[in-house]
Amino acid sequence: QVHLVESGGGLVQTGGSLRLSCAASGSILSSNPMGWYRQAPGKQRELVAMIVSGGTPNYADSVKGRFTISRDNAKNTVYLQMNSLKPEDTAVYYCRARVLPFDYWGQGTQVTVSS
Repeated sequence: QVHLVESGGGLVQTGGSLRLSCAASGSILSSNPMGWYRQAPGKQRELVAMIVSGGTPNYADSVKGRFTISRDNAKNTVYLQMNSLKPEDTAVYYCRARVLPFDYWGQGTQVTVSS
């Protein structure tokens, strides 16, 4: 069992920054992929960033150069540093951990970017 809790969302103006955190508890290893997804109203949930410790992070094209995913295995926490935020980044952001055969999801944290 893995439990994920996101935090750090909020309201920010265009060009601002936020740092999201995802604290994981349970049976999870650095080899288990963890990442961030987002879902805007009326849209499908999409991958934002994914990381496996020791590997190369993957990013959606829309966030490359602006967002950075990092992982602190000692704290069992994944972060998403979000810079140069745009209104199109407005969504609920979800943390996901893949521990096959299961995917575990957090409750989500709202990010709203005003114009």
